[in-house]
Amino acid sequence: MSEAAGLRQRRPPRPPVVTDESQTPEAPDGSSFSGRVFRVTFLMLAVSFTVPLLGAMMLLDSPIDPEPLSFKEPPLLHGVLQPNTKLRQAERLFENQLIGPESITNIGDVMFTGTADGRIIKIENGEIETIARFGSGPCKTRDDEPACGRPLGIRVGPNGTLFVADAYKGLFEVNPWTREVKLLLSSNIPIEGRKMSFVNDLTITRDGKKIYFTDSSSKWQRRDFLLLIMEGTDDGRLLEYDTETKEVKVLLDHLRFPNGVQLSPEEDFVLVAETTMARIRRVYVSGLTKGGVDLFVENLPGFPDNIRPSSSGGYWVGMSTIRANPGFSMLDFLSERPYIKRMIFKLFSQETVMKFVPRYSLALELSSSGAFKRSLHDPDGQVATYISEVHEHDGHLYLGSFRSPFICRLNLQSL
Repeated sequence: MSEAAGLRQRRPPRPPVVTDESQTPEAPDGSSFSGRVFRVTFLMLAVSFTVPLLGAMMLLDSPIDPEPLSFKEPPLLHGVLQPNTKLRQAERLFENQLIGPESITNIGDVMFTGTADGRIIKIENGEIETIARFGSGPCKTRDDEPACGRPLGIRVGPNGTLFVADAYKGLFEVNPWTREVKLLLSSNIPIEGRKMSFVNDLTITRDGKKIYFTDSSSKWQRRDFLLLIMEGTDDGRLLEYDTETKEVKVLLDHLRFPNGVQLSPEEDFVLVAETTMARIRRVYVSGLTKGGVDLFVENLPGFPDNIRPSSSGGYWVGMSTIRANPGFSMLDFLSERPYIKRMIFKLFSQETVMKFVPRYSLALELSSSGAFKRSLHDPDGQVATYISEVHEHDGHLYLGSFRSPFICRLNLQSL
Protein backbone atom coordinates (compact mmCIF):
# COMPACT_ATOMS: atom_id res chain seq x y z
CA MET A 1 0.00 0.00 0.00
CA SER A 2 1.38 3.38 -0.99
CA GLU A 3 1.87 6.15 1.55
CA ALA A 4 -0.80 8.29 -0.12
CA ALA A 5 -3.33 5.49 0.13
CA GLY A 6 -2.56 4.99 3.82
CA LEU A 7 -3.14 8.67 4.55
CA ARG A 8 -6.52 8.56 2.84
CA GLN A 9 -7.60 5.61 4.99
CA ARG A 10 -6.59 7.33 8.24
CA ARG A 11 -8.45 10.58 7.39
CA PRO A 12 -11.33 11.08 9.92
CA PRO A 13 -14.86 11.05 8.50
CA ARG A 14 -16.47 14.42 7.79
CA PRO A 15 -19.31 15.50 10.15
CA PRO A 16 -22.79 15.54 8.60
CA VAL A 17 -23.88 18.89 7.19
CA VAL A 18 -27.18 20.24 8.49
CA THR A 19 -29.14 22.15 5.92
CA ASP A 20 -32.48 24.02 5.94
CA GLU A 21 -34.04 21.02 4.31
CA SER A 22 -33.37 18.74 7.28
CA GLN A 23 -36.53 17.62 9.18
CA THR A 24 -37.19 17.27 12.92
CA PRO A 25 -37.01 13.63 13.87
CA GLU A 26 -40.43 12.10 14.17
CA ALA A 27 -41.70 9.92 16.94
CA PRO A 28 -42.76 6.39 16.09
CA ASP A 29 -46.41 7.52 15.91
CA GLY A 30 -45.54 10.17 13.32
CA SER A 31 -45.95 13.22 15.62
CA SER A 32 -43.27 15.86 16.03
CA PHE A 33 -41.71 16.71 19.36
CA SER A 34 -43.13 20.26 19.34
CA GLY A 35 -46.61 18.89 18.63
CA ARG A 36 -46.39 16.54 21.60
CA VAL A 37 -45.27 19.38 23.85
CA PHE A 38 -48.25 21.49 22.73
CA ARG A 39 -50.72 18.69 23.39
CA VAL A 40 -49.30 17.95 26.82
CA THR A 41 -49.35 21.64 27.76
CA PHE A 42 -52.92 22.03 26.53
CA LEU A 43 -54.00 18.93 28.44
CA MET A 44 -52.38 20.18 31.64
CA LEU A 45 -54.12 23.56 31.29
CA ALA A 46 -57.46 21.90 30.61
CA VAL A 47 -57.09 19.66 33.66
CA SER A 48 -56.00 22.58 35.86
CA PHE A 49 -59.17 24.45 34.83
CA THR A 50 -61.63 21.57 34.78
CA VAL A 51 -60.77 19.94 38.09
CA PRO A 52 -61.41 23.07 40.22
CA LEU A 53 -64.55 23.75 38.17
CA LEU A 54 -65.91 20.27 38.79
CA GLY A 55 -64.94 20.54 42.43
CA ALA A 56 -66.79 23.82 42.77
CA MET A 57 -69.85 22.36 41.05
CA MET A 58 -69.88 19.41 43.44
CA LEU A 59 -69.01 21.19 46.68
CA LEU A 60 -70.71 24.58 46.34
CA ASP A 61 -74.35 24.95 47.23
CA SER A 62 -76.75 26.52 44.77
CA PRO A 63 -78.87 29.35 46.19
CA ILE A 64 -81.87 28.06 44.24
CA ASP A 65 -83.72 24.77 44.05
CA PRO A 66 -85.63 25.09 40.77
CA GLU A 67 -88.31 22.83 39.38
CA PRO A 68 -88.84 22.26 35.66
CA LEU A 69 -91.43 24.57 34.09
CA SER A 70 -93.22 24.11 30.79
CA PHE A 71 -93.90 26.91 28.31
CA LYS A 72 -95.60 27.05 24.98
CA GLU A 73 -93.53 28.17 22.03
CA PRO A 74 -93.39 32.00 22.21
CA PRO A 75 -95.69 33.82 19.77
CA LEU A 76 -94.12 34.74 16.47
CA LEU A 77 -93.04 38.35 16.26
CA HIS A 78 -95.19 38.98 13.22
CA GLY A 79 -98.21 41.17 12.51
CA VAL A 80 -99.03 43.30 15.53
CA LEU A 81 -95.85 42.04 17.20
CA GLN A 82 -93.61 42.82 14.22
CA PRO A 83 -90.33 44.34 15.52
CA ASN A 84 -89.96 48.08 14.97
CA THR A 85 -87.95 50.98 16.36
CA LYS A 86 -90.81 53.14 17.65
CA LEU A 87 -89.43 53.30 21.19
CA ARG A 88 -86.32 54.99 19.84
CA GLN A 89 -88.43 58.08 19.25
CA ALA A 90 -88.65 58.52 23.02
CA GLU A 91 -86.67 61.22 24.77
CA ARG A 92 -84.84 60.70 28.03
CA LEU A 93 -85.90 62.96 30.89
CA PHE A 94 -83.81 63.83 33.95
CA GLU A 95 -80.99 61.54 32.86
CA ASN A 96 -78.62 60.61 35.71
CA GLN A 97 -80.84 62.51 38.17
CA LEU A 98 -83.06 59.52 38.97
CA ILE A 99 -82.12 55.98 39.96
CA GLY A 100 -84.47 53.26 38.78
CA PRO A 101 -87.83 55.08 38.53
CA GLU A 102 -89.99 51.96 38.30
CA SER A 103 -93.55 53.27 38.63
CA ILE A 104 -94.96 56.68 37.63
CA THR A 105 -98.16 58.59 38.36
CA ASN A 106 -99.52 62.11 37.93
CA ILE A 107 -101.63 64.64 39.80
CA GLY A 108 -102.36 67.13 37.05
CA ASP A 109 -99.03 68.05 35.48
CA VAL A 110 -97.06 67.08 38.58
CA MET A 111 -95.32 63.72 38.25
CA PHE A 112 -94.41 61.33 41.06
CA THR A 113 -92.17 58.27 41.13
CA GLY A 114 -90.21 56.06 43.52
CA THR A 115 -86.49 55.45 43.07
CA ALA A 116 -83.96 52.76 43.93
CA ASP A 117 -82.40 54.92 46.65
CA GLY A 118 -85.60 54.76 48.67
CA ARG A 119 -87.13 58.13 47.80
CA ILE A 120 -90.57 59.30 46.67
CA ILE A 121 -89.90 62.01 44.10
CA LYS A 122 -92.04 64.94 42.98
CA ILE A 123 -91.26 66.43 39.56
CA GLU A 124 -92.84 69.83 38.88
CA ASN A 125 -91.81 72.38 36.26
CA GLY A 126 -88.65 70.40 35.62
CA GLU A 127 -87.61 70.48 39.28
CA ILE A 128 -86.96 67.27 41.23
CA GLU A 129 -87.85 67.20 44.92
CA THR A 130 -87.81 64.44 47.53
CA ILE A 131 -91.08 64.34 49.47
CA ALA A 132 -90.74 61.10 51.45
CA ARG A 133 -88.47 58.27 52.55
CA PHE A 134 -89.62 55.06 54.20
CA GLY A 135 -86.22 53.85 55.41
CA SER A 136 -82.76 55.11 56.21
CA GLY A 137 -79.18 54.36 55.33
CA PRO A 138 -76.64 54.99 52.58
CA CYS A 139 -78.94 53.48 49.89
CA LYS A 140 -76.10 52.86 47.43
CA THR A 141 -76.15 49.12 46.74
CA ARG A 142 -78.70 46.32 46.52
CA ASP A 143 -77.58 45.13 49.96
CA ASP A 144 -78.75 48.45 51.41
CA GLU A 145 -82.30 47.96 50.16
CA PRO A 146 -83.85 46.26 53.23
CA ALA A 147 -82.90 49.18 55.48
CA CYS A 148 -83.34 51.88 52.87
CA GLY A 149 -86.60 50.64 51.39
CA ARG A 150 -87.49 50.33 47.72
CA PRO A 151 -90.71 52.08 46.54
CA LEU A 152 -92.27 50.19 43.63
CA GLY A 153 -95.95 50.60 42.69
CA ILE A 154 -97.36 54.11 43.16
CA ARG A 155 -100.96 55.32 42.64
CA VAL A 156 -103.10 58.38 43.30
CA GLY A 157 -106.01 57.95 45.70
CA PRO A 158 -109.39 59.71 45.67
CA ASN A 159 -108.26 62.42 48.09
CA GLY A 160 -105.15 63.38 46.13
CA THR A 161 -102.77 61.37 48.28
CA LEU A 162 -100.27 58.79 47.03
CA PHE A 163 -100.51 55.11 47.82
CA VAL A 164 -97.16 53.36 47.61
CA ALA A 165 -96.01 49.74 47.79
CA ASP A 166 -92.52 49.47 49.24
CA ALA A 167 -90.84 46.13 48.57
CA TYR A 168 -89.45 45.85 52.11
CA LYS A 169 -91.59 48.12 54.27
CA GLY A 170 -95.21 47.54 53.17
CA LEU A 171 -98.07 49.82 52.10
CA PHE A 172 -97.95 53.57 52.69
CA GLU A 173 -100.09 56.65 52.15
CA VAL A 174 -98.19 59.87 51.41
CA ASN A 175 -99.61 63.38 51.32
CA PRO A 176 -97.51 64.98 48.57
CA TRP A 177 -98.21 68.52 49.77
CA THR A 178 -97.77 68.21 53.53
CA ARG A 179 -95.28 65.29 53.19
CA GLU A 180 -97.09 63.36 55.89
CA VAL A 181 -96.33 59.64 55.68
CA LYS A 182 -98.74 57.03 57.06
CA LEU A 183 -97.92 53.33 57.31
CA LEU A 184 -101.00 51.34 56.33
CA LEU A 185 -99.67 47.80 56.46
CA SER A 186 -96.23 46.70 57.63
CA SER A 187 -94.39 43.90 55.86
CA ASN A 188 -93.48 42.57 59.30
CA ILE A 189 -97.08 41.48 59.90
CA PRO A 190 -97.61 37.87 58.73
CA ILE A 191 -100.63 37.32 56.51
CA GLU A 192 -102.28 33.94 57.11
CA GLY A 193 -99.11 32.71 58.75
CA ARG A 194 -96.67 33.86 56.07
CA LYS A 195 -94.50 36.95 55.92
CA MET A 196 -94.49 39.38 53.04
CA SER A 197 -90.93 39.50 51.67
CA PHE A 198 -91.52 41.31 48.38
CA VAL A 199 -94.44 43.77 48.30
CA ASN A 200 -94.61 44.84 44.67
CA ASP A 201 -97.49 46.70 42.99
CA LEU A 202 -100.92 47.97 43.97
CA THR A 203 -104.18 49.27 42.51
CA ILE A 204 -106.91 51.11 44.41
CA THR A 205 -110.66 51.47 44.00
CA ARG A 206 -112.10 54.87 43.08
CA ASP A 207 -113.59 55.30 46.56
CA GLY A 208 -110.27 54.39 48.18
CA LYS A 209 -111.78 51.62 50.31
CA LYS A 210 -109.93 48.65 48.80
CA ILE A 211 -106.29 48.24 47.81
CA TYR A 212 -105.31 45.20 45.79
CA PHE A 213 -101.61 44.42 45.90
CA THR A 214 -99.05 41.73 45.20
CA ASP A 215 -96.54 40.06 47.46
CA SER A 216 -94.20 38.47 44.93
CA SER A 217 -92.68 35.95 47.34
CA SER A 218 -92.54 34.86 50.94
CA LYS A 219 -89.01 33.55 50.42
CA TRP A 220 -87.19 35.99 48.13
CA GLN A 221 -86.73 39.71 48.55
CA ARG A 222 -86.72 42.24 45.72
CA ARG A 223 -82.92 42.35 45.60
CA ASP A 224 -83.00 38.63 44.70
CA PHE A 225 -85.69 38.92 42.02
CA LEU A 226 -83.56 37.02 39.50
CA LEU A 227 -83.29 34.06 41.88
CA LEU A 228 -87.08 34.19 42.27
CA ILE A 229 -87.53 34.00 38.50
CA MET A 230 -84.95 31.28 38.00
CA GLU A 231 -86.20 29.12 40.83
CA GLY A 232 -89.80 29.49 39.69
CA THR A 233 -91.02 29.74 43.28
CA ASP A 234 -94.82 29.60 43.51
CA ASP A 235 -95.28 31.36 46.85
CA GLY A 236 -96.53 34.71 45.51
CA ARG A 237 -99.94 36.11 46.38
CA LEU A 238 -102.56 38.65 45.37
CA LEU A 239 -104.03 40.33 48.45
CA GLU A 240 -106.80 42.77 49.36
CA TYR A 241 -106.42 45.47 52.02
CA ASP A 242 -109.51 47.19 53.41
CA THR A 243 -108.58 50.77 54.31
CA GLU A 244 -111.53 51.07 56.71
CA THR A 245 -111.39 47.80 58.64
CA LYS A 246 -107.60 47.29 58.15
CA GLU A 247 -108.30 43.67 57.29
CA VAL A 248 -106.16 41.76 54.77
CA LYS A 249 -107.37 38.86 52.65
CA VAL A 250 -105.50 36.52 50.32
CA LEU A 251 -107.38 36.45 47.01
CA LEU A 252 -105.02 34.20 45.06
CA ASP A 253 -102.07 32.09 46.18
CA HIS A 254 -99.38 29.91 44.60
CA LEU A 255 -98.42 32.47 41.96
CA ARG A 256 -94.99 32.47 40.34
CA PHE A 257 -93.72 36.04 40.76
CA PRO A 258 -96.99 38.02 40.77
CA ASN A 259 -96.01 41.51 39.71
CA GLY A 260 -98.10 44.37 38.28
CA VAL A 261 -101.82 44.70 39.12
CA GLN A 262 -104.64 46.73 37.57
CA LEU A 263 -108.35 47.10 38.34
CA SER A 264 -110.75 46.98 35.40
CA PRO A 265 -112.65 50.18 34.54
CA GLU A 266 -115.83 48.67 36.06
CA GLU A 267 -113.81 47.46 39.08
CA ASP A 268 -115.23 43.97 38.71
CA PHE A 269 -111.87 42.23 38.26
CA VAL A 270 -108.18 42.68 38.93
CA LEU A 271 -105.47 41.76 36.45
CA VAL A 272 -102.24 40.39 37.89
CA ALA A 273 -99.08 39.79 35.88
CA GLU A 274 -97.46 36.43 36.64
CA THR A 275 -93.98 37.28 35.45
CA THR A 276 -92.26 33.90 35.58
CA MET A 277 -95.06 32.28 33.55
CA ALA A 278 -95.30 35.05 30.90
CA ARG A 279 -99.03 35.50 31.46
CA ILE A 280 -101.69 37.68 33.08
CA ARG A 281 -104.34 36.22 35.39
CA ARG A 282 -107.79 37.73 36.00
CA VAL A 283 -109.38 37.62 39.45
CA TYR A 284 -113.03 38.65 39.81
CA VAL A 285 -113.63 40.82 42.89
CA SER A 286 -117.29 41.77 42.49
CA GLY A 287 -120.49 40.66 40.77
CA LEU A 288 -121.83 37.18 40.15
CA THR A 289 -118.38 35.81 39.30
CA LYS A 290 -116.71 37.16 42.45
CA GLY A 291 -113.96 34.81 43.56
CA GLY A 292 -113.50 33.34 40.09
CA VAL A 293 -110.12 33.20 38.38
CA ASP A 294 -109.16 32.74 34.74
CA LEU A 295 -106.43 33.58 32.26
CA PHE A 296 -106.70 37.04 30.74
CA VAL A 297 -103.81 36.40 28.34
CA GLU A 298 -101.13 33.72 28.23
CA ASN A 299 -97.96 33.07 26.26
CA LEU A 300 -96.94 36.71 26.09
CA PRO A 301 -93.98 37.74 23.87
CA GLY A 302 -92.07 38.75 26.99
CA PHE A 303 -92.10 38.56 30.77
CA PRO A 304 -94.64 41.13 32.04
CA ASP A 305 -94.05 43.71 34.74
CA ASN A 306 -96.55 46.47 35.57
CA ILE A 307 -100.00 46.84 33.97
CA ARG A 308 -101.57 50.26 33.48
CA PRO A 309 -104.72 51.49 31.67
CA SER A 310 -104.58 52.83 28.12
CA SER A 311 -106.77 55.61 26.73
CA SER A 312 -108.27 53.14 24.25
CA GLY A 313 -109.90 51.16 27.07
CA GLY A 314 -107.22 48.47 27.10
CA TYR A 315 -104.00 48.05 29.03
CA TRP A 316 -100.32 48.86 28.66
CA VAL A 317 -97.89 46.17 29.78
CA GLY A 318 -94.18 46.78 30.27
CA MET A 319 -92.03 43.77 29.35
CA SER A 320 -88.97 43.29 31.53
CA THR A 321 -87.38 41.14 28.81
CA ILE A 322 -88.43 39.53 25.54
CA ARG A 323 -89.11 35.95 24.44
CA ALA A 324 -87.76 36.15 20.92
CA ASN A 325 -89.38 34.03 18.20
CA PRO A 326 -87.69 33.67 15.80
CA GLY A 327 -84.65 33.84 18.01
CA PHE A 328 -83.46 32.49 21.34
CA SER A 329 -85.08 33.00 24.74
CA MET A 330 -82.69 32.10 27.54
CA LEU A 331 -85.42 31.79 30.17
CA ASP A 332 -87.51 29.52 27.95
CA PHE A 333 -84.46 27.36 27.27
CA LEU A 334 -83.59 27.06 30.95
CA SER A 335 -87.17 26.47 32.11
CA GLU A 336 -87.01 22.70 31.59
CA ARG A 337 -83.33 22.41 32.59
CA PRO A 338 -83.16 23.08 36.35
CA TYR A 339 -79.74 21.41 36.59
CA ILE A 340 -78.26 24.15 34.37
CA LYS A 341 -79.88 26.82 36.52
CA ARG A 342 -78.29 25.32 39.63
CA MET A 343 -74.88 25.23 37.97
CA ILE A 344 -75.15 28.84 36.74
CA PHE A 345 -75.86 30.23 40.20
CA LYS A 346 -73.18 28.10 41.80
CA LEU A 347 -70.63 29.82 39.61
CA PHE A 348 -71.99 33.30 38.88
CA SER A 349 -73.59 36.18 40.78
CA GLN A 350 -76.92 37.73 39.86
CA GLU A 351 -75.11 40.79 38.53
CA THR A 352 -73.04 38.65 36.18
CA VAL A 353 -76.07 36.73 34.92
CA MET A 354 -77.97 39.98 34.30
CA LYS A 355 -75.29 40.98 31.79
CA PHE A 356 -76.52 38.17 29.54
CA VAL A 357 -80.17 39.30 29.64
CA PRO A 358 -81.06 40.91 26.28
CA ARG A 359 -81.46 44.69 26.33
CA TYR A 360 -84.39 44.37 23.92
CA SER A 361 -87.19 46.71 25.07
CA LEU A 362 -90.86 46.02 24.44
CA ALA A 363 -94.08 47.80 25.43
CA LEU A 364 -97.30 46.00 24.61
CA GLU A 365 -100.85 47.36 24.41
CA LEU A 366 -103.65 44.87 25.03
CA SER A 367 -107.30 45.33 24.16
CA SER A 368 -109.99 45.17 26.86
CA SER A 369 -110.33 41.46 26.06
CA GLY A 370 -106.60 40.70 26.22
CA ALA A 371 -105.82 40.62 22.49
CA PHE A 372 -102.54 42.04 21.23
CA LYS A 373 -103.33 45.53 19.93
CA ARG A 374 -99.94 47.10 19.19
CA SER A 375 -96.34 46.78 20.21
CA LEU A 376 -93.52 49.28 20.56
CA HIS A 377 -89.94 48.04 20.26
CA ASP A 378 -86.34 49.08 20.77
CA PRO A 379 -84.43 45.96 19.65
CA ASP A 380 -81.05 47.13 20.94
CA GLY A 381 -82.25 48.99 24.00
CA GLN A 382 -80.67 52.17 22.71
CA VAL A 383 -83.17 54.50 24.40
CA ALA A 384 -85.28 52.50 26.81
CA THR A 385 -84.11 49.37 28.65
CA TYR A 386 -85.84 46.87 30.95
CA ILE A 387 -89.25 48.55 30.83
CA SER A 388 -91.07 48.19 34.14
CA GLU A 389 -94.11 50.33 33.40
CA VAL A 390 -95.88 52.22 30.62
CA HIS A 391 -97.81 55.16 32.09
CA GLU A 392 -100.07 57.11 29.72
CA HIS A 393 -100.74 60.76 30.50
CA ASP A 394 -101.84 63.74 28.39
CA GLY A 395 -101.04 62.20 25.01
CA HIS A 396 -97.67 60.83 26.04
CA LEU A 397 -96.28 57.53 27.26
CA TYR A 398 -93.88 57.65 30.20
CA LEU A 399 -91.67 54.60 30.53
CA GLY A 400 -90.37 53.57 33.94
CA SER A 401 -87.45 51.20 34.42
CA PHE A 402 -86.06 49.61 37.56
CA ARG A 403 -82.51 49.82 36.13
CA SER A 404 -82.39 53.04 34.12
CA PRO A 405 -81.26 56.45 35.47
CA PHE A 406 -84.02 58.33 33.65
CA ILE A 407 -87.67 58.37 32.55
CA CYS A 408 -88.50 58.07 28.84
CA ARG A 409 -91.28 60.12 27.23
CA LEU A 410 -92.90 59.22 23.94
CA ASN A 411 -95.46 61.30 22.00
CA LEU A 412 -98.38 59.02 21.08
CA GLN A 413 -99.24 61.14 18.04
CA SER A 414 -95.84 60.32 16.52
CA LEU A 415 -96.54 56.60 16.46
